[in-house]
Order: sequence, then structure tokens, then C-alpha cells
Amino acid sequence: MSSTPKKNLAVGEASAWAVYKRLLGYVKPYSGWFVLSFLGFSLFGASSVLFVKILENLVNVIAANDPADRYLVPLQVVGATLLRSLGSFVGIYLMSRIAFSIIHELRVQVFNHMTQLPNATFDEKNSGNLISIITYNINGVTAAATDAIKISLREGLTVIALFGTLLYMDWRLTLVFIVIAPVIGVIVGVVGKRLRRLSNKVQNTVGDLTQVSGEMINGFKVMRSFGGEDYEKQRFAEVSKKNLQQNMKIVVTSAANTPLIQLIIAVAIGLLIFVALSFMELKDPASFVAYMTAVAGILPAMRKLGEVAPTILKGVAAADSVFTLLDSDTEKDQGTYQVARARGEVSFDNAGFTYPNQSVPALNKINLQVNAGEVIALVGKSGSGKSTLVSLLNRFHDTCAGEIRIDGVPLTHYQLRNLREQIALVNQQVTLFNDTVAGNIAYGSLQTKTLDEIRKAADAAYATEFIEQLPEGFNTLIGESGARLSGGQRQRLAIARAILKDAPILILDEATSALDNESERYIQAAMEQVMKGRTTFVVAHRLSTIEKADRILVMEQGEIVEQGTHEQLLAAKGAYARLHARQFHDDADDLPEVPAH
Repeated sequence: MSSTPKKNLAVGEASAWAVYKRLLGYVKPYSGWFVLSFLGFSLFGASSVLFVKILENLVNVIAANDPADRYLVPLQVVGATLLRSLGSFVGIYLMSRIAFSIIHELRVQVFNHMTQLPNATFDEKNSGNLISIITYNINGVTAAATDAIKISLREGLTVIALFGTLLYMDWRLTLVFIVIAPVIGVIVGVVGKRLRRLSNKVQNTVGDLTQVSGEMINGFKVMRSFGGEDYEKQRFAEVSKKNLQQNMKIVVTSAANTPLIQLIIAVAIGLLIFVALSFMELKDPASFVAYMTAVAGILPAMRKLGEVAPTILKGVAAADSVFTLLDSDTEKDQGTYQVARARGEVSFDNAGFTYPNQSVPALNKINLQVNAGEVIALVGKSGSGKSTLVSLLNRFHDTCAGEIRIDGVPLTHYQLRNLREQIALVNQQVTLFNDTVAGNIAYGSLQTKTLDEIRKAADAAYATEFIEQLPEGFNTLIGESGARLSGGQRQRLAIARAILKDAPILILDEATSALDNESERYIQAAMEQVMKGRTTFVVAHRLSTIEKADRILVMEQGEIVEQGTHEQLLAAKGAYARLHARQFHDDADDLPEVPAH
């Protein structure tokens, strides 16, 4: 078993308090606001005592029947309400400000951390679960960071103030209240553990909902082409039902928690009233009414405090998943070597790679020396290791055996950002963003490029003609994933982006697969110019696109089985010649039969 799962397991089993304490650590930068919020809630709690005293005064005024005092109590009510309102506003506003600032900070931290996660993490985790951490899980932290602290302070200070008043008025009678505290604590603890466990399950089902929804939306053409509507409806209904079931378990647990605590407190109140009427030292009706008013004021405050622990534990479950992700390892970047522009010599020395949870290597003992400026084409059946080989250059994966070097320097010695500055990539699955055409060509570190440079790159990719026909030319928004463009147009924008990068090493992974024949001819002409002076790796399915390559590598089962020029490999009548014969329907009778696997 690998070390990473053990690490994640340890984090997942961390105590609720340890996770919550880490969450509270985010409050430190806002300690000034926290103190002011605390003072506001203290004012709110003190106002509860004022209302108890006001009610006592009211009873005395009624008993005395003195008209001169009829203005006193109303003014006291207005004054106490003003203090209560001011304290509540200051406390709630500042605590909410703190909480949402923490949420913003956490969300940015998680997103930034995701940009540095290793490729294997994205391979292992589905996108829905990762997205749900940023959206659903971090929103779940809001309950723990906002409502729970707010209620704890407001109601907690109210209970403390009223409890102090009760002790002052009759400490012996007040001791009855203390008896119920351990009982409430046990109930809250049991319910809280169950809610935390259920909340984790709910978060998983939300990730499944996000994944199923995203797959349907992104693959709607395939769904409709293959009549998958009923299947998708059924699949979504199943994961939604699981989410419903888990949520209802939380509702049942939470709903049973509050009435149970209320019942326990009510029994205590009833006992308190019985004892008060039988043995109370308070002699006058005003004191009795004031005492029972304070008791009645504690009841809803204690009930709300009883709801805080489940709220915190649900938030802790969300925070736990967030911190587990934040604690996960980022890409290894221990290299220090940097170069302004590499020459482009690439060498593979017994390089091997095996995907996680796979027993058969994807690449096995690859030995290859590529000169600067050489054009290398990789061909072979699907799964032969072509794309895996070129992905190692960018260190999307690290070799499991052997070594890869650029200009004689091992890839692991390069600073990761500097290494990737030397390589431009165009792959089959074009990635475009909901931005302008110019923004997509000059993406990331290319944002400093001028519009003239962007236009030249588009010219070289034969993209300018269709760009200028768009409503706002280079400033046209192209929609999510370039939805407003054709497949060939999207591919040409990706090629223009690679041209603009002007890196010494170029990787074209099925880069012309989405182009029609006419566009492909344009791109081929452009690529011949772009490849000059650059080390180029071309992963190709269409053999017609790589006939002019300096060297063609034929791959089978993770190994290079043939290499040479187009003419040399055809003359050898080996694996390449068979591939070429099938693709172009040549007469292959004189070629050896391919053994069945």
C-alpha cells in the first residue's frame, strides 16, 4: 500500500476538535474584528439580564400602582432593545465578515493547490468530487465558521449572563440546572458523531451528482446519437436518490436531537418550578417572576446551543475533506536548473513507466537519442505507449525506471516551470477557455504578447481567415470549451497557441486529427515552417501527415520495434509497412501476416 492513502486516512480520522481547531486558526488574522464581535454579543447577552430586571420592575410598579412610574418601564424597554439590537448587529455583521473572509481564503487555497496537484491525482479522482470540494464542501464549512460561532457566542453569553443572574437570586435552586448539563452533553456527542459520518456520505453523493451531470452536459451529442437519454436519466435518478437518503438521515438525526434536548430541559424546568414553589427563598412575586423569566430565557438559548454541536460537526466533516486535499502532495519540484532556451536535444535512457494499479508497463526500456531540431514521428496501435512517451517530457508523469534528459540534463534537475517553458504542446483533446480568441491564443504566460504577435501566430496556423469572420474578430468570446467554433477551428487555435509560445521543443499529439482534409493541408504547410529549428515529436494516426519526418518510431506494447525514415520503413516491409498498407488500402499480399494476439 502506498504512503499517500495512509496519510489521507490519518487526516480523515483526525478528531473533530483537531480539525475545528485548525479551522479556527484561520480566524487569527481577524482577531480585532473577533474582539469587537465578542463585545457586541456580550452586549446582547447583557440585555437579556436587563429585560429580567425590567420585568421585575414592572411587577413592582403594578403592585405599587404609582402613576409616576408609568414612564420608567417603557423607557427601560426601549433602551434595552436598542442595546440588544446594536449588540446583535455588530456581533452578526463582524462574525459573518470574518467567516466569509475565511471561506474566500479557503476556496482560493484549495483552487491554487489543485493547480499544483500531480497528474495521478486527476487520474484517480473524478472531476465531480474535486469540484464539489470547492463548491459544496467549502460552503459546508460556512455553517461551522459562521452560524456555529455566531450562535455559540450570542446564546452562550446569554446563558452565562442569565445563569449568573439565577445564581445571584437563589444559588441553591439554580444548582438543579447543573444536573442536566452532562445528559445534554452525552446526547450532543452521540448525535454529533452520527452527523459527521452522514455528512461525509452526503459530500460523496454530491460529488457523484456533479460528475454525472457534467458527463451528460459535456457528452450530450454522444448521448443523443446513441439514444442514451433514458440511461442518463436513470443514472442521475439513482445518485440523486442516494443523496436524498443520506440527507434524510441527517434530517431525522437533527430533528430528533432538538426535541430531545428540549424535553430534558422542560423536565428540568418543571422540577425547578416545583422546588421553587416549595422551598424558594425569594419572598415577593416580583422576584419570583424575574427568576422564572430568567429560566425561560435560558431555555431557547440552551436549545440553540444544543444545535450548535451538530452544526459544527457537519462543518468539520466538510472541513476535514478540504484539509485532506490541502495536505495532499503537490507535484515534485525539487529541481534548480534553469535555462533561457534549451537547444532541444532529448535522450531516453532505459526509460520505463507503469501506471498506478497496472501490472503491465506502459513503456518498457525506451532508449532514444533525438538531436536538436529533429522531427520524430510516433506511430502504432492505440495503447502502444505513444502519448505516454511524450507526456513524460512535460513530467506529467515521472519515469518509474531509467532517465530522460534534455540537453544532457535530467528532467528532475530542471525547475518544473522552466522545464515546461521549453515545451509547447498541442493534443487531440483541445482545451479552450470561455475567453476571447486572443485570450485563448495568448493563454497563461503568453498574456504579455502583443496583438500583432498573436495575429502572426494565427496566420501561421491558418486561423486568421475564420477569426476575422467572427463578430468581433480576435475579441470574440468563444464560449465554454470553444463551443461556438468547429472542431477544426478549435484545433487551429490550439496550434496557434503553441506557435506563439515559440518553444524549442514541440509536441503534436494527434494535433491534426480534428481537421478536415483542406484544413489539414494548410496546417501541414504551416507545421513544416514551425518545425524548422525545433525538436518536434508528432504522435500521428494519419500516416500521411508524418511521411516527411526525419525519423519514424513504430511502437508496440510500450516498446520501439522499428525506426527509420518513411522510405526505409516501407522498404523493410515490417510493422510500419503493414500499418501503411491497411491505411491506404495498398496491396499487402507480399507482407508478412500479423500474428493474432
